[in-house]
Amino acid sequence: MTPAASAAGSPAFAAPQAERRVNPWLIALTVTLATFMEVLDTSIANVALPHIAGGLSAGVDESTWVLTSYLVSNAIILPMSGWFSNLMGRKRFYMLCVVVFTASSFLCGLAPSLSALVICRVLQGLGGGGLQPSEQAILADTFPPAQRGMAFAMYGMAVVLAPAIGPTLGGWITDNYSWRWIFYVNVPVGLVSLALTSRLVSDPEYLRERKNAGVRLDYVGLGLLAVGLGALQVVLDKGQRDDWFGSRFILALSILSAAALIAAIFWEWHHKDPVIDLHLFRERSFAVSNAMMFIVGFALLGTTLLLPLYLQTLLGYTAETAGLSLMPGGFMIMALMPLVGFMLSKYQPRWLLVFGWGWTAFALFRMTHFDLEMDFRTAAMARFVQAIGLAFLFVPINTAAYSYLPREKNNQASGLINLARNVGGSVGISFVTTMLERRSQFHQVRLAADLNPGRVKMQGMLHAMTHAFTARGSSPALAAMQSYKMVETVVERQAMMLSYMDNFKILAVSALCMVPLTLLLKKTRLGRGVSAH
Repeated sequence: MTPAASAAGSPAFAAPQAERRVNPWLIALTVTLATFMEVLDTSIANVALPHIAGGLSAGVDESTWVLTSYLVSNAIILPMSGWFSNLMGRKRFYMLCVVVFTASSFLCGLAPSLSALVICRVLQGLGGGGLQPSEQAILADTFPPAQRGMAFAMYGMAVVLAPAIGPTLGGWITDNYSWRWIFYVNVPVGLVSLALTSRLVSDPEYLRERKNAGVRLDYVGLGLLAVGLGALQVVLDKGQRDDWFGSRFILALSILSAAALIAAIFWEWHHKDPVIDLHLFRERSFAVSNAMMFIVGFALLGTTLLLPLYLQTLLGYTAETAGLSLMPGGFMIMALMPLVGFMLSKYQPRWLLVFGWGWTAFALFRMTHFDLEMDFRTAAMARFVQAIGLAFLFVPINTAAYSYLPREKNNQASGLINLARNVGGSVGISFVTTMLERRSQFHQVRLAADLNPGRVKMQGMLHAMTHAFTARGSSPALAAMQSYKMVETVVERQAMMLSYMDNFKILAVSALCMVPLTLLLKKTRLGRGVSAH
């Protein structure tokens, strides 16, 4: 039996906070409110970038730093949130994050220039990055293991609903009001969350004792993680645009990130009060859960990017309509998550995960049959079917991750598992955008090689198109050029479509590879928390 398992089976772990007299579901609702607000902000600004660029007299390429700056600072603070909670108390750190996020959201709306907006987004990411890990740790401490499935289901509904409605809501606000209101809407939500947290949430006894005992400041670990994760996020965001290692800037950042992260691993492993507790990965279920959460982010954000992009670039849909294709899937996950939370009291998490990964792979393989004639309903239904599998992943993974950890490690565990999901999402977005470009070029070359002008069928098609353009008033020479241009356009569209199919296939295989990994999770004692094996 591992020390973590021993602690997990102790009376101190099995019981929720004894001093808590507040209804735990009110606490869950309170922290879920902030979760929704923060996750929404990761996607709501995407569709407003052209408006932001125009309003601040900046280029569209420059405006992407509005997204990158948030993601970089968010990634840096995520794994450190547990350490900060131990340092200053979880409630105090959580409320500080809400204040920073809310205040910086207001300043984002007031920003007079792009540089000012980017600075405010960095602050907003620092505040938002500390929210999710703290919220999950609060839920893990508030609810006994037998009820955590339902608690994480409520939390998970906010996590998956926010990015589903973010692009649509952002487009509607931008079109009907101003891009500045996508930041202003956070202010009232933040104030309500702050008031409820102050009244309802309190630190458990073990965390107060930990804070009073004192925590050594790990300046070296903080610096190495900030540099390593920040550089990694910039590489993932800008790599494809700058041709990856063909760019000296990307190459230098990649080396810097790798060196800083490797040094951080060695430093944190031997430090008495590390910023991130890497020893948690000795617990098998926690390590497996992190690997699976990485793939959840990889597949979820990968398809969240691919589906709307497919509809816009190949089928001519508007950004708002393309965003709407994701909404049925979001509502499906919302409907299923409470059921999954209930099933966790009856079935082992790993069996729910086997179904979830298998169904997700099946849904992604179905997407490889998309064509250029499909309608909106087909796209929305594809996401709807995928959502069934995703609903069976998030809650069981989180439940399994905490099952064999002692309560005093909940803060550290939350930071790591949220980091796994966020980095997985960043890698997924970077991977699919790179694959779209590379595979499109591959298929275009292959398709063009099959177009032999000497073939009778090809000559007949060109003749028919030339005749059609001539009938519309083009000269014979211009009509011939237009015919070749149309063939080129058809080849490009077909090549791009095939590159999307390749991406869906790779995402499906990655989901399928997770099925055998679920069998490495330890068994839990249903309805009573965990048992040590």
